[in-house]
Amino acid sequence: MLKSGILNPQINSLLSRIRHTNTLVLADRGFPFFPHLETIDISLIDDIPRVQDVLRAIQQNWIIGSIWMADEFRAHNPPEALTSLTTLTHPAPILFEPHATLKLRVPSAIGLIRTGDTTQYANMILESA
Repeated sequence: MLKSGILNPQINSLLSRIRHTNTLVLADRGFPFFPHLETIDISLIDDIPRVQDVLRAIQQNWIIGSIWMADEFRAHNPPEALTSLTTLTHPAPILFEPHATLKLRVPSAIGLIRTGDTTQYANMILESA
């Protein structure tokens, strides 16, 4: 029985299949469903868990090379939200692009983890280093 780290067997399985330059989507509760993409839904109630909670857990054993997020995140959230996020993701760069463009990247991801996050445009695509 696992005693530490990520305890969810589906997330462990998904992470173990991601290789160099493959991508993983961390999504908020309202992100569209992509029928052909493996989706692990861990949403429980509003904001539990949040995208940043999952990111913190993943960073324990997974090296992130780059992160894509929607430009709209900066426009719809306070500056402190971006500061907190960039501190958490350092040294991986966050690349911002329009939300519509971000969604075009999703089908090529290995999988998607859906959270209960209500933060506007909290979705991110992580590229494995």
